[in-house]
Amino acid sequence: MQNRRKWLIAANLGLAGAAAVVWTASPALGLQPTARARGQYTMVAGEMRSGPNSSAIYIFDSVNQEMVAVRWNESRTELDGLDYRNLDADQTKAPGR
Repeated sequence: MQNRRKWLIAANLGLAGAAAVVWTASPALGLQPTARARGQYTMVAGEMRSGPNSSAIYIFDSVNQEMVAVRWNESRTELDGLDYRNLDADQTKAPGR
């Protein structure tokens, strides 16, 4: 009986210690995305060269220098993503690459 009580006390102390470590630990930062500035968006509709009735919407974020092209899918009644460009990365590339 005395041995069982020692084990229960030790287990409770271990659990309390583990709870204290988890409670005081800082949140994980390694897998979180980097902070992103709030965007300012401009949308422009345009025709694509892929055939008849091939219109697209180009959405440009001037703050984060990004652009995405989407198209309306009538059969699924949703927008389909067509392409994404990081314009800031494009500006830093060497010409011809």
